[in-house]
Order: sequence, then structure tokens, then C-alpha cells
Amino acid sequence: MEQRFLIDTNILIYYLDGKMPPDIRDFTAQVLATSFVISVITKIEFLGWPRFSDGDHFSARKFMEEAEVLSLTPDIVEETIRLKRSESIKLPDAVIAATCLLQNFTLLTRNQSDFQSITGLKVHNPFSAMG
Repeated sequence: MEQRFLIDTNILIYYLDGKMPPDIRDFTAQVLATSFVISVITKIEFLGWPRFSDGDHFSARKFMEEAEVLSLTPDIVEETIRLKRSESIKLPDAVIAATCLLQNFTLLTRNQSDFQSITGLKVHNPFSAMG
């Protein structure tokens, strides 16, 4: 079975901001071309990022039109509640982790430490994986 990625907000910001080394940018572009899937939380965080100028925000909105945005479902809500009760994790990260766990995604993030306590969660940090 092919690895499916759920893309975290920080990866999108680094990608659009041009702050990725070429090998990581190429890998990320390949992931985005084959399966641009995000949580609704990532959409909110990304489009709400205060450092976007008006022009950048417009470009970001156009970029997000290509994404498959996974909404909150009752199962994701319940898994998020379980994670919040059992782990020291921020609500947005808990929603993203719950989405990955229930839908068998590998989380593509640079902030792997935010998710290290989540048992069973597959995390891929392209920044550490590619040196």
C-alpha cells in the first residue's frame, strides 16, 4: 500500500515561503502533486497565518483550492477528545493526530516533537530524513 501523507501547516508555510532546501522542496512538491491532503485545522492555521501580506494571502487561498480538506467527523472529534485526555497536546495538533490515526495517514511535519507522545502515529519529518 502506498504511503499517504497528511500535510501539517508548517510544511506548507516553509514550502510557499521558499525556506526549504532543494531536496526537501522537491520531495514536498512530489507529495503535493500526488496527494495534497490536509486537515481543516491546517486550512485554518495556514490561511490565518498573520505574516501573509494581502497578495500572499490571495496566493495562499488559490494554492489551497488544490487541497483535499478533511473535515471534522464525529469519530475524529471522539479521538481528539481521547488524545486531549491522555496526552499533553495542543488542540490543533490533537485534531491533526486523530485524523491521521483514523484515516491511516503519515503526518508530514517538521514539528515531530509535538506528536512524539502519540502511540501509533506515523510521522515523517523531511527535514531530518534528508539530512
